Amino acid sequence: MQRRSFLKAGGALTLAAGFSSDSLLAHVPTHNFDKYDFGGGPPVSDRLYQGPFSADEYPSWNVVMALTPSREVVPNYGMGLITYVCDEVGPGRKDGESQAQSIENLVKLPMGTKLYLRVNWKDVQQQPGKLDLCEHWKLTFDLARRYGKRIGFRVMMSNPDIPDSPLPEFLRDKIPMVKLGDWQKRTRYEPRYDSPAFQAAFRELVDLLADAYDGHPDVEYVDTFMYGFWGEGHTWPFETNPFPDGVTAENTFVSMFQHQVEQWKKTPMLTNTQPDFSKVGNSELLERTVRTCNWLRTDTIFIENEQIEELSNRPPWTGVSIEVGMSDGSPKSLKLDEGVPYTDNVVHHAEDAGACYFSLWNWHRIQADRILNYYHQYPDAIDGLARRIGYRGRPSWVWTYEEGGISRTDYRFCKRWDRGGAGRAACDGGKRRRENKRWREPRRRISAAGKSPAGKVRATQRHELEGTATQSGN
Repeated sequence: MQRRSFLKAGGALTLAAGFSSDSLLAHVPTHNFDKYDFGGGPPVSDRLYQGPFSADEYPSWNVVMALTPSREVVPNYGMGLITYVCDEVGPGRKDGESQAQSIENLVKLPMGTKLYLRVNWKDVQQQPGKLDLCEHWKLTFDLARRYGKRIGFRVMMSNPDIPDSPLPEFLRDKIPMVKLGDWQKRTRYEPRYDSPAFQAAFRELVDLLADAYDGHPDVEYVDTFMYGFWGEGHTWPFETNPFPDGVTAENTFVSMFQHQVEQWKKTPMLTNTQPDFSKVGNSELLERTVRTCNWLRTDTIFIENEQIEELSNRPPWTGVSIEVGMSDGSPKSLKLDEGVPYTDNVVHHAEDAGACYFSLWNWHRIQADRILNYYHQYPDAIDGLARRIGYRGRPSWVWTYEEGGISRTDYRFCKRWDRGGAGRAACDGGKRRRENKRWREPRRRISAAGKSPAGKVRATQRHELEGTATQSGN
């Protein structure tokens, strides 16, 4: 599971993209992603030879095969529907079932090709110097291996949906807490993230997690640790934050982001596109996320135009996960508008924004039966998204030629991905020896745009070409 061999502990690519030590904590204001220069993206060091393959140089060439796209769901890295196993109120659980059975029912849902865990800090660490993983974390990883599904996860430093602190016991008395105000009949506090004790513990936690899971074969991605509620980059509805000033707030979280980038060298980080309502440097984190070839996520699709613009106009190497709660199929939760359920509307707009991942998630009421209840009534939008989400790739044209008396095989590899509902297609060419022409799933990881061959290619429909051409594929 090697993704970014070109990323050297966060720093090298950042400096190459234009950041220097003097500008490490420089403010980046909010801006449109459309036509914004994020640099050239990840270098591709092992691209196949691109030609030319002129008729003068290769007079014996002959197109022998054309492959059509599959309409099947193609599970692959960097894409898919994600079954949520645990959110901020805990793991999914059905009355009358054991915790293990409820989690297994979620893991084995056929629509979801990935899994997701959102846990509190205290759920993965209870004492300094080591991880102490909660039971539903261990169950999910065990079941993920059994069912061949990979996991994305987030560890929360702040969680307003539980009655006590998400921090481990050994840390609570060491961290100053700042009152933000009252919300939902409770007084809300946030830690001084810049305190030395918090910073030391945070860095240890990141180091421990990265040591255990960076490049782990069962891990798809990790959410970026961000400020505030659920780690999403805000403490709405409060207009204040726990820092003495905005510079301290931004410097703290940029520094924390840099440490994460330095530790997660193989597994991508997903940064929330939350507008900087709380003035903690979110736009700077987004800038660095894209420039270090990490990815983005959002927990809305209709609310904030700033997020929609960023997702829709992101660079082609930037993957995106879109998280929105779905209906459980009950009449009240359907929210029909001219016969269209709200969840179907969400699904179509996630596709419009070019999602690479999409959540299968009953917000705060996670249960496999609830997901299935909706799906059995309205399968079309979810099935359609599963077939189109992310990218698709296949060898489209295959031809042979002779070189030095040896017969060789060449192909044009066509890949397609979606932005704003409009498909893009591109082709890469390259030489292959005839004896090596059998298509194999790539071992190395890829960028979200499909910079290298991706996926198991269905080649059941082959056509001998007689003056015809095939469609560049989905």
